[in-house]
Amino acid sequence: MGNSMACFLPAHKPGNLTRNPSKRPTYSSPSLASAGSTRRSSNGSTKKKERLSDADDLLLQQQAIEAVLLFQNVQKNGGSSQLFNRSTSVVYPSPAPKNQGFAKSSSSRQRLRSDTLGFQPLELVDKQDVKTDELETNHFILVHGGGFGAWCWYKTMTLLEESGFKVDAVDLTGSGVHSFDTNNITSLAQYVKPLTDILENLGVGKKVILVGHDFGGTCISYAMELFPSKIAKAIFICAAMLTSGQTTLNLFAQQTGSNDLMRQAQRFLYANGKDQPPSAITLDKKLSEDLLFNQSPAKDVALASVSMRPIPFAPVTEKLFLSDENYGAVRRFFVVTQEDHAITVPLQEAMIESNLPEQVFRLKGSDHAPFFSRPQALHRILVEISQLPPV
Repeated sequence: MGNSMACFLPAHKPGNLTRNPSKRPTYSSPSLASAGSTRRSSNGSTKKKERLSDADDLLLQQQAIEAVLLFQNVQKNGGSSQLFNRSTSVVYPSPAPKNQGFAKSSSSRQRLRSDTLGFQPLELVDKQDVKTDELETNHFILVHGGGFGAWCWYKTMTLLEESGFKVDAVDLTGSGVHSFDTNNITSLAQYVKPLTDILENLGVGKKVILVGHDFGGTCISYAMELFPSKIAKAIFICAAMLTSGQTTLNLFAQQTGSNDLMRQAQRFLYANGKDQPPSAITLDKKLSEDLLFNQSPAKDVALASVSMRPIPFAPVTEKLFLSDENYGAVRRFFVVTQEDHAITVPLQEAMIESNLPEQVFRLKGSDHAPFFSRPQALHRILVEISQLPPV
């Protein structure tokens, strides 16, 4: 939720998830709508009826419960910052009592049909003949936005793994299950360190595809400047795509006057006293449903409500200096989320115009969390970009 910087006023002066390519056989599934478009059906055609399975209820419930229990356990253990390798039981959980389920969201907004569809990993996978061993790289690193954590990528990770990719989802400092106190983060370098540690330890000649969401765009830009030779492509998903010398705070301030919902939702934290700048920002849980998840399934909203953490303030006020030789040498792609209430389409278009990427993709029907609201279409975009040959 680095997007909460959208209405900051100027007056306000290491864990990761790692999975290797799946060895399970590929399963067929209904074909997916092309990227940038919604599912279409001709007049008079029969619409497929899909029902939410009990197994799906249990899947999302277990994920939310595990997120809470894990975070509480880390806190009880004295804030250990050890790496967290999530078990495959998150994707294929052990049986649980059938009478358990998520409480239905009380939000009055209209949701997409995806609210009534379960996320069943094997059925979501679009059957594609992806020869990952022939690609420039088959390794994705997913970088979450402000307030989110590696947990938000669970659908995207599953889809990519089933297509044969290696995937790392990073918990940045003070995010997800990383136990560092968000209020004590003082620089962008400190915040991004779990990502830069992974890149520093890559094997000789190895490359990755970086994917950044929201404030994660600033984070992958920082990494692109440091490790251009290790990054084959960078994908910005409704993400901060800065110009050199700009701060994330200044970028998002461009929509200050036009986002009343953001202004109402944000809450500043002052761990160092009211006479000092904010130490972190959080969002009102109820208002954030319509701000961030206006098209997302209710179960994913429930997962986010128990998993999101405050956003560190210092990194968003730091200027990012980018060079043509390093940052400019990495191929960039941008994914526009067209129903986004947090980083609005006009701001996304302004970023594209001022810092033109190689290619732009548009996700119709996606809110600020496309990994929840449009996971299949997002997956197809990521695979398509990965298949582009080196230039």
